[in-house]
Amino acid sequence: MILAFESSCDESAIAIFDPVQGVACEWIHSQIALHAEHGGVVPDIATREHLRHFGPLLARARQSEAWGGVSQVAVTRGPGLAACLAVGIAAAKAVALARRLPVSGVNHLRAHAWSPFIPVHAAAPAGFDAALSRLLPHLGLLVSGGNTLLFSIGLDRKITRISGTRDDAAGEALDKGAKLLGIGYPGGPAVEKLALGGNREAFDFPRGIGRRADLDFSFSGLKTSLRYRVQAMPEDEVRSRMADLCASYQEAVVDALASKTAEALARGDYRSVGLSGGVANNRVLRARIEATAAEAGATFLAAEPRHTGDNAAMIAFCAWVDAADCANFPGNKIRVDPGAQL
Repeated sequence: MILAFESSCDESAIAIFDPVQGVACEWIHSQIALHAEHGGVVPDIATREHLRHFGPLLARARQSEAWGGVSQVAVTRGPGLAACLAVGIAAAKAVALARRLPVSGVNHLRAHAWSPFIPVHAAAPAGFDAALSRLLPHLGLLVSGGNTLLFSIGLDRKITRISGTRDDAAGEALDKGAKLLGIGYPGGPAVEKLALGGNREAFDFPRGIGRRADLDFSFSGLKTSLRYRVQAMPEDEVRSRMADLCASYQEAVVDALASKTAEALARGDYRSVGLSGGVANNRVLRARIEATAAEAGATFLAAEPRHTGDNAAMIAFCAWVDAADCANFPGNKIRVDPGAQL
């Protein structure tokens, strides 16, 4: 069994993964309520909260039945906030040293990339390798507050980056858009909720797609467009058309993501399409990517809602399924790497 720690941003998380049965147990302490007061994550507050809550979380893990079977420790090494990552790495090394267990560092983005496969493993742990072989090659879309990526996983389980964002991530664009509209933090869920009653074609926001041959994303122009649109409208009109603004803004984000995914899918021979990251919880995006996969005859895989945000279960799972990469960062070689790439 693998004990994992995650502390890349504002979630303190611990999980235990059993390769024979699946995720045995997991615990997460979220800091959303604290950071909502500031309209975004404050690194100093996030670090302080990790220091406060890893102890109680670890105490709960030690009381679980799975604790005695732990034979390996894994921890997020990056990307993320440097001070936050350091807390998790220190905790993981301390447990590994106390129990004389090997510890390895996991790339946070690679863990997100593999998270849609956790339900595949849970459905048939003994037959996972066979099931995985039927789903590869795989095209993945990772969409979170800090990252927007298209990547592939080949038959050899090697992850290859296809494209990314040239400026802002999709999740960051949704959060900043919500801030411009004054509807709170976190922005993605707030925009999605208000968009339910709006017309997605009411406003024509830019997609930032650029040349069709280019699979990179861009969302900075979208935020600027929303800012100018809101500034040109009377306050009472902004309030009365809030649902339309949210629906149109969300549509611009989703359309850009779906269009690029469809283009990438058409260029390769993929058996499955995956969706992961915090923004993967958006129901409109899920439906659009699922439809895109269906049109191409590919299996759609999405991370479970509890595993879309920052969580330790995906860290533990990645340490097992992507062991070759994680083996490059064992024991004392683990260093905080805030800018780690996929």
